[in-house]
Amino acid sequence: MSNQDPTSTNNRRTESNFNKINQHVTSLFGSTDDEDEDDNEQVPRSPFVLTGLPPEPQEGNIEYKLKLIDPNPYRLEHLITQMNWRLQEGQGEALYEIGVEDCGTLSGVSSEELEASLTTLKTMADRLGASITILHERTLKNDRHIVEVLIRKVPDDQHFIDLRVAVLGTVDSGKSSVVGVCTHGELDNGRGRARLNLFRHLHEIQSGRTSSITHEILGFNNLGESIDYGCCRTANEICNRSTKIITFIDLAGHKKYMKTTLFGLAAHAADFAMLCVDAPSSVVDTTREHFSYARTLDVPVFVVINKIDLCSKTNIQQTITCLTYLLKHGIGSTQLRPYVVQREEDLVKAADMFVEKSICPIFAVSCVTGENIDLLKKFLNILPPRLSTKDQERLSSLPVEYRIDEIYRNNVSGAAVVCGTLKSGSIREGENYLVGPLVDGKFLPVQVTTIQRYRVPRRIVRSGQAASLSLLHIGGSRLRKGMVLISSTSSPEACFEFVAEIYLSMHHTNTPIRKGFETTVQIESIRQTVLIIEMDKEELHANKQAIVTFRFRNRCEYVLEGSRLIFRSGQQTKGSGRVIKVLRQIQE
Repeated sequence: MSNQDPTSTNNRRTESNFNKINQHVTSLFGSTDDEDEDDNEQVPRSPFVLTGLPPEPQEGNIEYKLKLIDPNPYRLEHLITQMNWRLQEGQGEALYEIGVEDCGTLSGVSSEELEASLTTLKTMADRLGASITILHERTLKNDRHIVEVLIRKVPDDQHFIDLRVAVLGTVDSGKSSVVGVCTHGELDNGRGRARLNLFRHLHEIQSGRTSSITHEILGFNNLGESIDYGCCRTANEICNRSTKIITFIDLAGHKKYMKTTLFGLAAHAADFAMLCVDAPSSVVDTTREHFSYARTLDVPVFVVINKIDLCSKTNIQQTITCLTYLLKHGIGSTQLRPYVVQREEDLVKAADMFVEKSICPIFAVSCVTGENIDLLKKFLNILPPRLSTKDQERLSSLPVEYRIDEIYRNNVSGAAVVCGTLKSGSIREGENYLVGPLVDGKFLPVQVTTIQRYRVPRRIVRSGQAASLSLLHIGGSRLRKGMVLISSTSSPEACFEFVAEIYLSMHHTNTPIRKGFETTVQIESIRQTVLIIEMDKEELHANKQAIVTFRFRNRCEYVLEGSRLIFRSGQQTKGSGRVIKVLRQIQE
């Protein structure tokens, strides 16, 4: 019989497991010289449960109320005005924390005070034509209660609140399965049944891999209940029964479809990104690359660890460890704090801090057993709009800029039909606009005859919304992806050259780039080969920055200063950057 100490054996096994994790992390991200003191700390579940809440924000859509008991008429009018302001700050959504003082202390209220406060809250909401939904109720040790309430009112100029979520992740991570389970209300059978509703091509069904850009919608009503294809037959019915619509933009995960994924993320103007990670495989190179795409384009990311039914808790924790390293060292100087969501009480603060880009919520789900799928849906339900009211008003006051990412032809009328996202301004049915640039750099006048959103006719499109437009006075053969629709009163100028500040990423082949380097650039819906004609240094090495002048090789484009870009060679992403100056001249 061995005299070996079992405790010593377990310690060696644990140390061996951590060494394997560190080797895996190093193979993905490389070694780092900066060792943070908190690198080995366990990922926190929720910092709010024991320490209370941060002080009440002066701006935004969150309001703390200790209690609301029988206010006098003057006080009630003040409270209604306050609620209306919070709803405007959240573009139709506000969160009320009952039983919480302004400083964030969790004092709680008795059962009688809670009932009276909810009655007052409902009276206030009814006056504004809003609905209330209790998200979570917590009981403190002294038998007092704290309640989180969602107030929702669809703005008068909208039919529903609309958010777009891009779905990223490596091949076989279950992206389409997660979207299929969420939007169709049926669990997967473990062999990919849930994803079949999302595939558009025969080869996708045969291979089980997405190669195109697919859109699916998930709705929520006033009570926070999900409205999906399990209870509705058409997208029109989902929109009519919902006050909030989540549009999933399902993107390809295989590396050979990388340019399609990059185009979908850049051109479709996603509000948020859902990064799917395969729990058995953990974090891989494609996971890191997709994460860098979203961060480069300034899209907030939350993570869904999928297929947890195939893994032990130890493997899941190892995956979270790799994700923690990615969030801290993945790209740029900004670090994200991982936030594992396990309970409903974590959701409100996770959603609020997520929009502020200080944390990255992490969900561990299973499409087969359905574990934590409802938690993910509730997170999407309370996820606030990314833009503030001030930002929305500023964009609405700017001239029209509509980016075209898809082109079709109406076989009945012969009119061209375009799909895209309105970046600024508002488009109305029957009005005239300019579309271009054409090969010669000119813009042609067109008329918008009809507008549709989610296959439902509309009369107006507002900034930040995606819509399809039927255009008169131009044929579909003259249009292409990357064109823009702008105000008829504008004087647009296309360009062949622009100046950008770029950053060269670290890759397996770290070849420096020089003047004369050719690459493919993605700027929103623009995708074209460019040539570096000027550079502020002799050569640019990995992890370094430079100011360069790009020239389009084939045709001129409509580029705006401040636009973010990603450039690649073949299927490998080389780097990213930002347009700092547009040279307004047309090549002869």
